Amino acid sequence: MTTIRVLVVEDEPLLADAHRAYTERVPGFTVVGVVHTARDAMAALRAGGGDGVDLVLLDFRLPDLHGLDVCRALRAAGSNTDVLAVTSARDLTMVRAAVALGVTHYLLKPFTFAAFRDKLERYAEYRRQALADGTVVAQHEVDRMFATLRGADADTLPKGLGTETLDAVLAVLRAEPGLSASEVSTRTGTSRVTARRYLEHLVGIGRVSRSSRYGTPGRPEVEYRPT
Repeated sequence: MTTIRVLVVEDEPLLADAHRAYTERVPGFTVVGVVHTARDAMAALRAGGGDGVDLVLLDFRLPDLHGLDVCRALRAAGSNTDVLAVTSARDLTMVRAAVALGVTHYLLKPFTFAAFRDKLERYAEYRRQALADGTVVAQHEVDRMFATLRGADADTLPKGLGTETLDAVLAVLRAEPGLSASEVSTRTGTSRVTARRYLEHLVGIGRVSRSSRYGTPGRPEVEYRPT
């Protein structure tokens, strides 16, 4: 599969740089542009003729135009470029409007790299399936594509993670909130590295929160609690 070309649209330069760096840490993605206004975003998309950008990481609160208006302009121009909303906007009406305009994912600020990576990996798998053939022959193929994009299926867990271990980690945290990765690994029979990977995935998707535990010698330990 070819590299997925990404345009970052974010009005705050520091955040724009962070989103660019995050994107380029995910294999299979490359940033082809970083802009800070809706006007520059539309210019960059027009300059590519619709073929230079596969995915737009779009902040909704831009200084010159709302992100939803950018989406509307894209669709009105006949562009099929996909959009991943990266925003602090929590208004339900706005979320519904984004869905209606074909926004593939809606990622709330602030977020962890794990959550960001998960969204991009789901999108990459969805795109791979969508481009594999021009037609689908059965309902289950359609269902699988939507499940991949929305995360509604166990098969869409990041590579190397399984539902049984994920459920076990969650069960341990519900029984004893505030455990470290080492403590979770002991209770689930996994390695500390494995336990931490599951825990960070759960943090990324909003199922678990992370905080520092003080009161012990040396650096504070990180503990996890179900949200």
